Amino acid sequence: MFQEVIIELTVGFGKTLELFVLTLIGSVPLGLVIAFGSMSKIKVLKFISRFFVWVMRGTPLMLQLIIVYYGPGLILNQNIWGMGSNGRLIAVLFAFIINYAAYFSEIYRGGIESISEGQYEAGQVLGLTKKQIFTNIVLLQVVKRIIPPMSNEIITLVKDTSLARVIAVYEVIWMGQAFIKSAGIIWPLFMTGAYYLIFTGILTIIIGKIEEKFEYFN
Repeated sequence: MFQEVIIELTVGFGKTLELFVLTLIGSVPLGLVIAFGSMSKIKVLKFISRFFVWVMRGTPLMLQLIIVYYGPGLILNQNIWGMGSNGRLIAVLFAFIINYAAYFSEIYRGGIESISEGQYEAGQVLGLTKKQIFTNIVLLQVVKRIIPPMSNEIITLVKDTSLARVIAVYEVIWMGQAFIKSAGIIWPLFMTGAYYLIFTGILTIIIGKIEEKFEYFN
């Protein structure tokens, strides 16, 4: 039984890991786009970006998952996500990506706006273009400042992947809970915690190493 549990939990954690990686790949760059929209001088774009962030941050991720998956079918009478597990996975990824992009955008915006105007002016005095100023002067300082809040969101994402079970995506907790019904045992559900602890521990070490690389800017 123990070997069977480990196999099933490992399969479930594979889905958890897939959700985590694909969400980061989609939300990190999208968050930067939204951040630039929030800082735009175009009022309409700025309003849309900030309204989007307000909605995403102000409503539960679970609610967003349910609306994203079931909403199109109920409103349009058409399942836009496709059938089966792949359709559910696509819907979950879409919801996760737009949610975390909103959070990341605020972190980006805070980091960029924390750089003093004097540094931009100094770059202009040196004859640098706006692109060169941002790339050579601002960017590395921004990265240094956003690493701690970004790391918090990344760790939170690891745990939030468990919400995918709301629409029957078989991640690690779903697999652990399945043994309650099939075998009448609960200890596999507790074991799922070990998967999360080990994974978040590895991420914490990696993020710590990245922070050390930017100690130069302290």
